[in-house]
This record gives sequence, structure tokens and C-alpha cells, in this order.
Amino acid sequence: MRFSSLPFACAFLVSLLPSGRLAAQNAGPPLRIAPGLFDPARPDDLGLAPVPGAQTVTIHQPRPGTGQYNNGVVLLPFKGQLYAQWQSSAVDEDAPDTRVVYSRSDDGTRWPAPTVLVPGGSPGLRTGGGWWTDGKMLVAYINVWPGEIKSGGHAEFMTSPDGEHWSKPQRVLGRDGAPVNGLIEQDVHALADGRIITAFHLQPGLVATPFYTDDPTGTTGWTKGRMENLPHAGAQSRELEPGWFVRHDGSLVMVFRDQQASFRLLAAESSDRGATWTTPILTDMPDSRAKQSAGNLPGGTAFLVNEPSGNPIRIPLALTLGHDGRIFDRAFVLRCGGADLPPLRYPGKYKRPGYHYPKSVVWNERLYVAYATNKEDVQVTIIPLAGLAK
Repeated sequence: MRFSSLPFACAFLVSLLPSGRLAAQNAGPPLRIAPGLFDPARPDDLGLAPVPGAQTVTIHQPRPGTGQYNNGVVLLPFKGQLYAQWQSSAVDEDAPDTRVVYSRSDDGTRWPAPTVLVPGGSPGLRTGGGWWTDGKMLVAYINVWPGEIKSGGHAEFMTSPDGEHWSKPQRVLGRDGAPVNGLIEQDVHALADGRIITAFHLQPGLVATPFYTDDPTGTTGWTKGRMENLPHAGAQSRELEPGWFVRHDGSLVMVFRDQQASFRLLAAESSDRGATWTTPILTDMPDSRAKQSAGNLPGGTAFLVNEPSGNPIRIPLALTLGHDGRIFDRAFVLRCGGADLPPLRYPGKYKRPGYHYPKSVVWNERLYVAYATNKEDVQVTIIPLAGLAK
């Protein structure tokens, strides 16, 4: 998650298990939470305390007549600046006028008006796929949906040496040189040895599938990890929109939203650097059935960012920590319900109160968590890493 002068450097060291070993069969959930960590009797904050020194900054707030729908905020540091990418439309989610925009900040607190990366109105729908960088070029992934949302689409990328001048879109390629027939997930980050891991939602439909590449640019060489999805009806897998982190034992854990509405996270693990994965299993980590974020802090502590309400309400937004990546026993509230949540200002399809689709990155001794409040305001909560020390 942290980027240094060395390409792909992570802020934590990983003792990887031997390459090529098949992932073990499920012997229990890859992660679990400490009993009583969340208090469901207090739905606004789940009984959690805030992180000392945390602050929330608004990256972009729409005004009447401007893009009133915003969601899917993704962060990445590049050449001394923090970049934020998201999708925006005039009124409705996934409308034909949806465009991909971005802003960048020198300090993470002051953000200029967004710049259009991909305009709306083209045939098909285009949404944000997140970022990657090798330290020299900034890569912006764009997801292209030619038809209906549930029928799937494909990923393209654009590159820039300076965050201003962009190449034309090209297809993201697999190891065989052919385009990957799926949409890229936004949680793209790397192991300490440089291997990049994420997931694609493959066609036909949307089938969540781990992928990895050893190409430092993150644009070619993508290889499908072996994972058996849980049984599901239709073309959409039960697992969707994953993030991932590394445990202290070197295993990788990928967490998924559960489309079967258990309102808990699913998780799979890999002991061979993402080549093979166990079949996802239901964990006891509560969720709101939404996109979430996962990663590691400097030193290796694993984190999850989601709305652990255990129901469809995406309140509160919380940060949960597990020192060894197996037992998560500390949690903090980042945004609450009640007076902390502004009212919904504009109508729109699929819009509702809450903190939507968080994504996170470590930069300059802080954890930055970006999300869309009410699918309107683009915001980031900035957490000093010192405030997370025991």
C-alpha cells in the first residue's frame, strides 16, 4: 500500500511460503473477529471510539446543476501527490452520461476541482477501475460496459508520466497476450517482491476471480488464479468486489462482499502468492453488502474498512485491525450516523444515506480512507498512523 523510491515497495515485509504450493483446503475461516467487538445496540457507532487525531476532508461537493451522483473513490500516491479517481453523473447511478474524473492534492487536504479523465456519452458505460504505478508512469484503469451492467464488460488502461497528459485507452492484457475478458477491481496493490494482485469480474456475467501479474506496469501479463466460486444462480457470482491483505504467516486473504445477503464478508486464502485460492467461506465479520477495502499497515498489521452494520445500512464506516491478520480484535469508528451524516440533498437512482465504497492507501505516515457520502460528497478521512498504535 505504501510507495517508496523503490518500485512497488510495500511498507511491510512478508515471509512468503514456497511458490507453487497449492492452497490448502478450507480448515476454517481465514479471519475472525474478537467476540463483542461491535455493539449492534448502538447502530450509529457500534460502540466504537474514533481514532485520535483523525480528520475528514471533502475532496469534492457537487452543487445544483453539476454532477450530483459520485461514487467509487480510489486513491493512489504518485510523484509526491495523492490522486483520487471516481465516477460521476448528473443524477443517476450508471447513467449513460457517467464520466470518470480525478483530482490530485499535494498534502491530501486541499483538492482542486476535478478533471475529466474519460467523458460520458460514449457508446456503452465507463466507470473507474482504480490506479496503479511503477513509480514512473501513472496507470488509470477504466471499466467498459458495452451492454447491461450484469452482463459484464472489459478493462482498459491509460498512462501518464505527469498526471496531466494521457495516452489513448488500450485493453488490459493477459499472460497469453490476449485481452482479459473482464472488469478490473479497484483494490490493486502488490506484494513486497513486486507481484501485483487484484481480481477481475469475468464474463459472461460478473464472476469474481483473483488475478496476478509480474509485469511492473500492471498492464500486461495478468494471470488467472485458480479459485472455485461458491454456487450461485445466474451470471453473477456470489462473491463480488474484493480487497485483500497479507497475514503474518505469509498467506494472502481476499475478502468479498456476499451477494447472498448474509451481511458478512466472505474470504479465501492463498499460500502460493495468489496462484491458487481456497473456496471462499463465510466469516463472522459483519458487513453491509457493499464494496470494502483491505490492506496492511507498515509493520504488517492487517486492516479492513467497511460498514460492519450486519444489515443493508451503510453506517457507520469503521476501521478494523488484526495484528496477525487472522484475529481482528481492534476497531475504530471513522464516520457515524446521527449528526455526523449530512442529509441527502439530491434525488437519484440507487442513492441512499451512508458511506459508500471505501478504498484506502497509506501515504506520508497516514492512512487515507476515501468514500462517497450519500453517493454525493467525495470525502477522505485521514488517520495518523500514530493514533493506531496500542
